[in-house]
Amino acid sequence: MIPPQRGSLLVAAPALSDPNFFRTVVLVLAYDSDGALGVVLNRPSETAITEVVPSWALHVTPPAVLFSGGPVQPNAAICVGHHVGGIGEQADGDALAGYSPLTASIGTVDLHCEPEEVAVTFAGLRVFKGYAGWGPGQLDAEIADDAWFVVPGSPDEILTPEPERLWERVLRSQGGWLSVLARHPVDPSLN
Repeated sequence: MIPPQRGSLLVAAPALSDPNFFRTVVLVLAYDSDGALGVVLNRPSETAITEVVPSWALHVTPPAVLFSGGPVQPNAAICVGHHVGGIGEQADGDALAGYSPLTASIGTVDLHCEPEEVAVTFAGLRVFKGYAGWGPGQLDAEIADDAWFVVPGSPDEILTPEPERLWERVLRSQGGWLSVLARHPVDPSLN
């Protein structure tokens, strides 16, 4: 098992019964001594992305809906993108225009910018309302208690066209005993 880091995935253990995280897959956006922050990748809402950020709708990967990123600040929007080119620094060299890299090909996008203002070319985007957050040491304790499995993330998982099947697919792709957990029944008492 790898330690959590930006761009890794947290996969909820079958026994994690918190309704905010039951059978979720969370993309880690930040992890340090101050805590952790991420977005839930497999909770699409019914809200069309055109209702929220219409100028970005053409760049959003299907399903083109707003995703529920987590219980913290549900009115905040976070956009995650898979870039395929165009990385460039602003003239002052301080930051990328409208884009903050998480990994070599994934980063967060500033939705206050128009798409043509952002310094990268996208293969796809997802927009999340709210996020998941953990205080100092909290995520580490939950991982030690076997509430989460930490696995590498990839653009295929982050931008999957079938988010409802992501939890099972990520576990199955890990092999070994994690792949066995992908078949764990939702309610073991009915087994």
